[in-house]
Amino acid sequence: MKHVVSISLGSSRRNHKVVQDFGGQPVTIERLGTDGDKEKAIRLIKELDGHVDAFGLGGTDLYIYAGGHRYTFLESKRIVAAARTTPIVDGSGLKNTLERRVVDYLVKQQGFLFENRPVLMVCAVDRFGLAEALVGVKSKVVFGDLLFGLGVPLPIRTLSGLARLAQIVAPVVTKLPVRFFYPTGDKQVNNTPRFSNYFHQAEVIAGDFHFIRRYMPPSLAGKTLITNTVTAEDQMLLKERGVAALVTTTPDMGGRSFGTNVLEAVLIALAGPESRPLTPLAYEALLDQLKIYPRITRFS
Repeated sequence: MKHVVSISLGSSRRNHKVVQDFGGQPVTIERLGTDGDKEKAIRLIKELDGHVDAFGLGGTDLYIYAGGHRYTFLESKRIVAAARTTPIVDGSGLKNTLERRVVDYLVKQQGFLFENRPVLMVCAVDRFGLAEALVGVKSKVVFGDLLFGLGVPLPIRTLSGLARLAQIVAPVVTKLPVRFFYPTGDKQVNNTPRFSNYFHQAEVIAGDFHFIRRYMPPSLAGKTLITNTVTAEDQMLLKERGVAALVTTTPDMGGRSFGTNVLEAVLIALAGPESRPLTPLAYEALLDQLKIYPRITRFS
């Protein structure tokens, strides 16, 4: 049986372990949070290196993409260097294929309407494929990268503006500790509303769930969320806040959705070493072969 482990800088309170079937192949999936402790993450990777089939890196990104450029986080680069034998992925390779497909699936298979609907995407530089897909279906997107990543009250409303921002900011922020601009540790389970007006104005809220949970207002009445890394506890919270529909870009695995780093690690493990590195077309083929679709939960 394949064994995949996600080492996350996020809260250990969100740890989970499950055996999930993929096309008749059982895979043990495990998530281990380190509460923001980078040295613990490195130790865990070194201990498990060579004993599991693939690692996911959670609670941070290794790469972000925007405007045709790729930017590497130095802090994350040091963490992944601890894996000498077992492949380690952060989900960025899969985001560009999986999350583009989600919007197309919602429109063509589920009858979702996006044209002219106001959308808040809490952070787009780590999910550029989803950002482009939402713009492609003519929704009115506000990108909250400055709002929620840096606390700067400036919304971005175009992909070209997002690309310009990335070219200016990414070379700087990728050299800083991720905790300066991304919720790690207990910040992933604590809620401090920020820029609530942008949440209220949107009909659809998309992007990283840790940003959403950290900064969402007390009411999300009638909203549709497109996100992932959602636990059963998170689902109850969203229902209490009035969310109408929850779409997770990764499927249900033992009552929750994992991050894209976990699903990418699963695909890497199932494909085997002879297929690495996987190309976007290879990811597409595996997603089709394994019949991996988003999870849709309608609360009202």
